[in-house]
Amino acid sequence: MSNQLTRRQMLRGTTLAGAGLWLGGSRARADKASDDASPGERPGVSLRAGAATSNTTLPLGACNGGVIARGGPATHVHDELHARCLALDDGRTKIAIAVCDARMLGRHVVDRAKKLVGDATGLAPANLLIAATHTHAAPGVIGMHTADADRWYEDFLVHRIADGLRRAIANLAPARIGWGAGSVPQHVFNRRWFMREGSIPPDPFGGKTDRVRMNPPRASDDLQKPAGPVDPEVAILSVQHADGRPLALLANYGLHYVGGYEPGHVSADYFALFADRMQELIGADRLDPPFVAMMSNGTSGDVNNIDFRQPRQPRLPWTRMREVAYDLAEEAYRAYGQIEHGDDVSLAACATELKLGVRRPDERRLSWARDMLRQDTTPNKLTRPEIYAGEALALAEFPEEVSIVLQAIRIGTLGMAAIPCEVFAETGLAIKAASPLRPTFTIELANGYHGYLPTPEQHNLGGYETWPARSAYLEVQAEPKIRAAVLDLLDQAARQGRASSNPQGDQP
Repeated sequence: MSNQLTRRQMLRGTTLAGAGLWLGGSRARADKASDDASPGERPGVSLRAGAATSNTTLPLGACNGGVIARGGPATHVHDELHARCLALDDGRTKIAIAVCDARMLGRHVVDRAKKLVGDATGLAPANLLIAATHTHAAPGVIGMHTADADRWYEDFLVHRIADGLRRAIANLAPARIGWGAGSVPQHVFNRRWFMREGSIPPDPFGGKTDRVRMNPPRASDDLQKPAGPVDPEVAILSVQHADGRPLALLANYGLHYVGGYEPGHVSADYFALFADRMQELIGADRLDPPFVAMMSNGTSGDVNNIDFRQPRQPRLPWTRMREVAYDLAEEAYRAYGQIEHGDDVSLAACATELKLGVRRPDERRLSWARDMLRQDTTPNKLTRPEIYAGEALALAEFPEEVSIVLQAIRIGTLGMAAIPCEVFAETGLAIKAASPLRPTFTIELANGYHGYLPTPEQHNLGGYETWPARSAYLEVQAEPKIRAAVLDLLDQAARQGRASSNPQGDQP
């Protein structure tokens, strides 16, 4: 087949890379979505948008943790959790995005929510993006916890995410859109450090091959240099009603959680405080329908808010959370004021399934794990080797390979990639540099959860993000395979439909 897509494929905007398959659902359902949208091709029909939120706060008593940092039951709600949703429709292609206050969302949760939305609206899974923010004061809904409260919460969360997306789609109305970016470098630091020889402790398995350390002691004489870059950019997508009233704003910034890490406390972290502050700055309170702002997590797998060259400062986590949110909002608001909005913007969405190997433990590792866990252990007070012994036994139950969902969305000339991992900053920067779309940003922990995504070079350096566990289990070559597949999807999205449309002119 030639590089040019057929007209029917461009109208659908939902072809899958490579195999030409459909991601979930049926081809008939995707065709139905295109047929429903076909009146938008008539002259005079332009962009429509809608937004909505769903409260997703868990009940007290449900587990407020996930993977290595398991946490305990929720005992207090510092601030409510939400799924913040945005829908766009150019008359030919319809997409919807949900940014959810969760530590991570398993593939089974995302697929269930997408099916509910697809059954109700005809929208294909490739046109739906569901991502977690990675707040650490909310559950990791990945099937680890099976108490009654946890099973109830998973069902509740699936329906609330689907409801939010359906309501955003129901709110579609004439709109205009634009995008911009700012820079907030003062809050992003690479957390993986080269250290003085001999100063790195053994890994959980007793090995001494790590050449970098995650979250090293602050202001230590053993610090040498960070093991990777950071991305200070805050990207924003602004949506207005046709008459100029604010409708929604989607931002993206590559930073791990900041605060809200007190045991048992539920919080949406700086992601939600940013959304609230943007509403204040734009003056978008008391609108009907309500204005919805949201902050998605960029490529932050190796980035946090700690300047390790400086001594620890006595700040409450909630205070630091607010500082980050307000600085981001101020910069986003500055960039927002320079955006030119337009309604002649086309959309495209595509996705693929990529099979990757799993780093399952060998018999030697399993023997070590079984011996480690035969010893007397105290529940919830496991040593690090005991924790990783349990992770080894869990990985032994994994298949030899897994299939992950990768996705690309185009809005005018803006590109949006979605990866279901904790992606390192260097990968996000590489995708931005090589993308055919300008600007481009990546939303991590989207459409599932498959752990950290170190580059092969970072794997060679070792450290926490590379230790085999349910938080880091993909094959060593996963990152270059994922990056190549994502760039192929961005190229497909750039070639679908009217890729030249841009309300602000060409971007450098």
